[in-house]
Amino acid sequence: MSTATTPASGPDSGIPEEKVRTGVPSQRVGDPDTDEVPRFAPQWLQLREPADAAARAADLLDPLRIRLANRPVRGGDLVIHDLGCGTGSMGRWLAPRLDGAQHWVLHDRDPYLLHFATVGAPKAAADGSHVGVTTQRGDIGRLTADALAGASLVTASALLDVLTGEEIDRLAATCAGAGVPALLTLSVVGRVELTPADPMDDEIAEAFNTHQRRGELLGPEAITAACEAFGRHGATVRVHPSPWRLGPDEAALTAEWLRGWVGAAVDQRPDLAARAEAYLNSRLAACAAGELRVVVHHSDVLALPHPAGGAV
Repeated sequence: MSTATTPASGPDSGIPEEKVRTGVPSQRVGDPDTDEVPRFAPQWLQLREPADAAARAADLLDPLRIRLANRPVRGGDLVIHDLGCGTGSMGRWLAPRLDGAQHWVLHDRDPYLLHFATVGAPKAAADGSHVGVTTQRGDIGRLTADALAGASLVTASALLDVLTGEEIDRLAATCAGAGVPALLTLSVVGRVELTPADPMDDEIAEAFNTHQRRGELLGPEAITAACEAFGRHGATVRVHPSPWRLGPDEAALTAEWLRGWVGAAVDQRPDLAARAEAYLNSRLAACAAGELRVVVHHSDVLALPHPAGGAV
């Protein structure tokens, strides 16, 4: 993915999961003026998948497993709704870490990505039980508690920071109304560390963070807003850091991330363009030489609402 500016995003854009918010915009596939649904290159999602898998907070899995083992209605498959599934990396990471037969409902507006998610779906749970998938094309912003009837879990990646405060509150209310826990991973928190440091690092980061807040999107403030929203709706909320740690072995990902990160900053502040070009060229050269290390900070959230029906 090498586009210079971040495309429109959010639940109405069909982006969520792995899409844009870790600091690099998604690449369009096809003509945006003629395609009914914006399409985003699976190559970027595939490139970042190993870093996502390494970053997600495994420490949140034990409380999640306990909750799933004690869900009010046991027996049958775990039913897991993956919102903005992209190419399905969340399922590939989580399904083999949970015991028991699972049925994943993959939500995305883009049928192109749903195809990739279906083809690459995991086949087995941690204990060897079967994992199956179905897809649901549509706007996750209109998800209702009724749509989650019978669900065991809601998941998403890189979703919260492309939502507005109203959308996050609606998501929290929907999960609470259905009594369904939510594991929401890889939301950016507005902090990036580059080694060695450069005088422009902070200026680029500030412009990028402002870009993430365009319109009514919450960007780096989304984690705080989500914790407050789920708390208001009676959930127990746990937060754990989930940073990308990128070094020489992740040079290809780092280079694409840099192009998108700087491009979004320039989109926000065109006055940075000349200096940002020199900055980017210098950073890309350091990356190619194996001399650059980057930490992109995220947080994961596990929200455990009071189960529907009154059981604990």
